[in-house]
Amino acid sequence: MSLFKKCLHCFQKSRTPSRTESHFKGQPRLPKFAVPKRYDIHLTPDVAACKFVGSVSIDLDIVADTRFLVLNAAELSINPGSVSFSNLTSSKVFKASKVGMVEADEILVLDFAETLPKGMGVLAIGFNGILNDKMKGFYRSTYEHNGEKKNMAVTQFEPVYARQCFPCWDEAAFKAKFKMTLLDVPSELVALSNMPVIEEKLHGHLKTVYYQQSPVMSTYLVAAVIGLFDYIEAHTSDGINHCLLMTVQPCFLLSFTYLYLCTGIKVRVYCQVGKANQGKFALGVAVQTLGFYKDYLDIPYPLPKLDMVAIPDFAAGAMENYGLVTYRETALLYDDQHSAAANKQRVATVVAHELAHQWFGNLVTMEWWTDLWLNEGFATWMSYLAKDKLFPEWKIWTQFFDQESSEGLRLDGLAESHPIEVEVNHASEIDEIFDMISYKKGASIIRMLRDYLGGQNFQKSLATYIKRHELSNARTEDLRAALQEGCGVPVNKIMNSWTKQKGYPVVSVKMKKQTLEIEQSQFLYSGSRGDGHWIIPMTFCCGEYTSRKSFLLEKKSETHNIKDFLSDTNKSSDPAHSWIKLNVEQIGFFRVKYDEGLAAKLRYAIENKNLSVTDRLGILDDSFAICMARQMSLTSLLTFMDAYREELEHTVLSNLIKITDKVGRVVADARPELMNYIKQFFIGLFLYSAEKLGWDPKQGESHLDAMSRGDIFTALAMLGHKETLNEATSRFHAFLDNRNTPLLHPDIRKAAYVAVMQKVSSSNKAGYESLLRVYREADLSQEKTRVLGSLTSSPDQGIILEALNFALSSEVRSQDAVFGLAVSKEGREVAWKWLKDNWDRIWATYVCFD
Repeated sequence: MSLFKKCLHCFQKSRTPSRTESHFKGQPRLPKFAVPKRYDIHLTPDVAACKFVGSVSIDLDIVADTRFLVLNAAELSINPGSVSFSNLTSSKVFKASKVGMVEADEILVLDFAETLPKGMGVLAIGFNGILNDKMKGFYRSTYEHNGEKKNMAVTQFEPVYARQCFPCWDEAAFKAKFKMTLLDVPSELVALSNMPVIEEKLHGHLKTVYYQQSPVMSTYLVAAVIGLFDYIEAHTSDGINHCLLMTVQPCFLLSFTYLYLCTGIKVRVYCQVGKANQGKFALGVAVQTLGFYKDYLDIPYPLPKLDMVAIPDFAAGAMENYGLVTYRETALLYDDQHSAAANKQRVATVVAHELAHQWFGNLVTMEWWTDLWLNEGFATWMSYLAKDKLFPEWKIWTQFFDQESSEGLRLDGLAESHPIEVEVNHASEIDEIFDMISYKKGASIIRMLRDYLGGQNFQKSLATYIKRHELSNARTEDLRAALQEGCGVPVNKIMNSWTKQKGYPVVSVKMKKQTLEIEQSQFLYSGSRGDGHWIIPMTFCCGEYTSRKSFLLEKKSETHNIKDFLSDTNKSSDPAHSWIKLNVEQIGFFRVKYDEGLAAKLRYAIENKNLSVTDRLGILDDSFAICMARQMSLTSLLTFMDAYREELEHTVLSNLIKITDKVGRVVADARPELMNYIKQFFIGLFLYSAEKLGWDPKQGESHLDAMSRGDIFTALAMLGHKETLNEATSRFHAFLDNRNTPLLHPDIRKAAYVAVMQKVSSSNKAGYESLLRVYREADLSQEKTRVLGSLTSSPDQGIILEALNFALSSEVRSQDAVFGLAVSKEGREVAWKWLKDNWDRIWATYVCFD
């Protein structure tokens, strides 16, 4: 190069903004000129001082010419002098000439003086950070042991918080192997990671723990937990399956002895010292669920162990870290004496969901967060398969509509909804899609597809999808390809209409002579008509469930002659068999609006229990939604609800209770003078079931009746039913005298707490103070949340304000405060003012829920 050109080059270089500062800012994804293959992570956490020091060596494949390495880091202090890159084919070490952080994008830009050689090399980085209190990244949780407050160290990396623990390529598609080492851990503490321990070295009162290398996985699944725990253990049915209860100090000696006696996958539940018995139910669910998923998907669980850990401070319900699943205590622990039936089902649901992720999410991971539903929708749907297998008496597929489809329909009926496949343009947007669309609508679409394609074909196609993409990443089109290949039907055309556009249809049906006129349009709660168009797997039956017709509704409107259906048994003249029901068993993700004649026949069928539980539930849910969209009068809705006076099925009662609460709030705003009449009407809906269920458990009663009892009496207490309030208060006083009294079973405690709060006022706070005492004395997290969820049910605004302030106090763990915001109708104004006045404090405290 001539001297002139050299001068010109230097001048231009001085005038051109550094690529470090400009080129990598605001990019939606990390550049792909380097691909991580393996991480060797060393972490030295100081749980007492709430800080940590670390280093990471990353095996990289440099696939393009570059002198920059760009990866993720946040909330970390990087040691610039520690940053180096070593090429494996030479002894040359490249030191970074500049280390820059772009905080807005959470990226670390390493600038080397010369172009890095292509091929494999090792990037080394040293760093340190804080064990934060935000329940994300590498954080601290607190617990008490022997009256002393202590810290534990916990990780929560999904969706993009691994970067707060160690610098990494923190995107799901950058899968790699991980080798974890934890240093200077107090010897009395348990130190867990994704893989089994291969060695522990003691250094006085400290130890260094080395773990096996993991299979390839995404960074958000890496995990570590350090704290004082008890555990309970079992093995999957590949070998001997029994439990051993033990304290962990010094557990490694005992567990090695036990290991030689058993084969199969070792499964453990870890919890605070003294609570190990509360993990027995979750342990049993986990062992059976792993076996069920292995058989259903024809792929075994891929790791040698599964640890499940109850964490006192935990933002989500649980996190599916590979081999080390972390949970809120309420989602993992079950106390035979003090947990309700609903708590038991909650534990089974969350455990089954997280273990489904070991296949859907961990073994096969979505390529980018646009396809989050491949993780969450399938984990939700698979959890119902498992629960139905383990607990058939729970009638779990009836509950699916109430807990999943109905909630998904509620959110997706808003104009502000989003498609299942939603574009995510920046990591800061990811949290926004962890919602009911990805989870509940996703699961509902999966269920609808399975029903249309056939269970056996769907299962085989799913196994093909998993095997084809195991240890790798997948997109929605990969699932569609496997389904189309395995089922031989145009799955693409059907799925695209459900995953690529937001919303869902309402199908309007009219009967003219012996012809059904069916028309679809987009359902919106605003009452306006959207422009969506779907290919709908449609089913209907006439008068009985033995004659069922299925077809694809592809056009905006169609007609179907049903003369043959009606003439079979003279159904048109028999009221018990003249009804017509579309969307049989509510398997389709859409609503149905019937003309007046068809609706009247369905009302008769509901009163006489001629319809299935799920269909009674679905008609009720659709009617309420159509009323809220101003396409049915409130009078018509209430008339329809009256048909459910003798309803005893849990899922229908649960939905009815939700609707009465929402209608009550609407009436309180629009026509407050009618509230007493509305309350009496609602009370009348529930008295029959309350009388049949009674206050006390019955020998041999079903799990669902146990859940209904608590729901019904809580609803009656909220409605101010005098007899309920008196009986509940009496039982509560007996409970205050004896916490083990049979008079206040855990299933009805919430009802009693709500009843007590109905009589509390600023001038008579005895009940409120008694509940605070129950809260403070309770050791079970489920009991604490029951109390918190009741305190703001008082109609007294002064008490509500006091209860809201208590929810933000140091006595309430951050993740539990939300339970204290369930205010009564009378408290909405004071709660809104309180929320505005305390917004900065709430945001600072609960930013972990973003």
